[in-house]
Amino acid sequence: MKYELTDEKMVTPAGAELRRIRAVRDIPRFGVKAGDLGGWVGSEKNLSQKGDAWVGGNAQVGGNAGVGDNAQVGGNARVGGNAWVGGDARVEGDADYAVYKNTWSSGRWFMYTRSDRMWRVGCFHGTGEELIAKAYRDSELSGRCYEAVVRAQEAIDAALDEVVGGKAGKEKNDETEG
Repeated sequence: MKYELTDEKMVTPAGAELRRIRAVRDIPRFGVKAGDLGGWVGSEKNLSQKGDAWVGGNAQVGGNAGVGDNAQVGGNARVGGNAWVGGDARVEGDADYAVYKNTWSSGRWFMYTRSDRMWRVGCFHGTGEELIAKAYRDSELSGRCYEAVVRAQEAIDAALDEVVGGKAGKEKNDETEG
């Protein structure tokens, strides 16, 4: 076991009850020591007990969302719906991920994490090129639509990297947006 749910509770503006977590073992990857308080989860299904995944700070993970593998959700990030944060992804705020909706067939939501530049679509987890290849194997329409989304995200990443310098730009944008 990696963490436990504490008795400390909060209710989100949407009415969901979340509980704070506490580490029961060290997680050196993220500088977490046994006994450290973490962020907020709706239930144990939101944060895997396996791997080094962690929810810290004031981050909130609820609904059917999950954090697993070696991912970290922190800061004031909020992850919900059916989102999955995995691999070596790091989400601390809205600029760290993007959520899209498949409007051309299934109506499912899918997610991109900027820290590892990976895509999560249903049970698929991989790079943009892997997603495009898989989608084209499914159908021409699916391939073309996923390719358009991946290329758009690549253009957004390139603009962020070029104009505002990636992560430093995220902090700069956060200051100007609010």
